[in-house]
Amino acid sequence: MNHATIEFMNKEHIKVKLEQEKKLLESELVGLGRYNTTLGEWEATPEAQINPEADQNDLADRAEGFEERTSTMAPLQARLEDIHNALKNIDQDTYGMCDMCSKEIEEDRLEANPAARTCKTCMNKIG
Repeated sequence: MNHATIEFMNKEHIKVKLEQEKKLLESELVGLGRYNTTLGEWEATPEAQINPEADQNDLADRAEGFEERTSTMAPLQARLEDIHNALKNIDQDTYGMCDMCSKEIEEDRLEANPAARTCKTCMNKIG
């Protein structure tokens, strides 16, 4: 995307939107787990300690809750990765280029989804 286009879209406005969503996602992820610096990814943590007298149903509920937390984290982590990628691209002046065809991503698409990685044409091909 050329500099005139990114200026037209207000680079700082997009960056603020991305930073706000990043903070929200990180807050949600912290509520579900912790960041494993060794693996470079988020992982679910179990809920608070269970009662030592817990029965099989309590244990099953706890295991089910852990699985839910794990499955909830995957799309949040993927979205956070997209946001990190978009912020990096803004800093490198490569923001707004489609990952698939290398054409410019439409301004209205970026306004609706500042972390978009594909143009509308490519989005429809994979969607």
